[in-house]
Amino acid sequence: MANCILCEEGARYEDGILVWRGDDCRVVLVHDMNLPGFSRIIWNRHFKEMTELSFVERELLMTIVFAVEGAVREVMKPDKVNLASLGNQAPHLHWHVVPRFLDDAFFPDSIWSNRVRDTANDVLERRRTLALALPAAIRAAISQLY
Repeated sequence: MANCILCEEGARYEDGILVWRGDDCRVVLVHDMNLPGFSRIIWNRHFKEMTELSFVERELLMTIVFAVEGAVREVMKPDKVNLASLGNQAPHLHWHVVPRFLDDAFFPDSIWSNRVRDTANDVLERRRTLALALPAAIRAAISQLY
């Protein structure tokens, strides 16, 4: 679709790295200094809502979301994982998988809320180091599905 930031191949990679790409969707590890491990699963074709997908496509997408969540939990060891599919600013079907920690900048509110604290730099650096293992863990989790 014209003017859709998520339809433009590579357009959303400037804020992260492409971890995995399949025929139907792709996984990007988002570069967010405050939220190491934040991942995005993007449906390749332009749809705005889950109900536009077939039942098989919905199942595939959610299976990928759950695989990414599992890898994030295994690698990052968060206190909580947030899953979100909003699409208000980018009306293209995509899911966010966000590891949350009690001391993250926004907890307990959403990551789109106002910052409530600064997380210690050494803590963030440890989490960023952990997140380096995520691409391989995500690819391994997804490869078990195929």
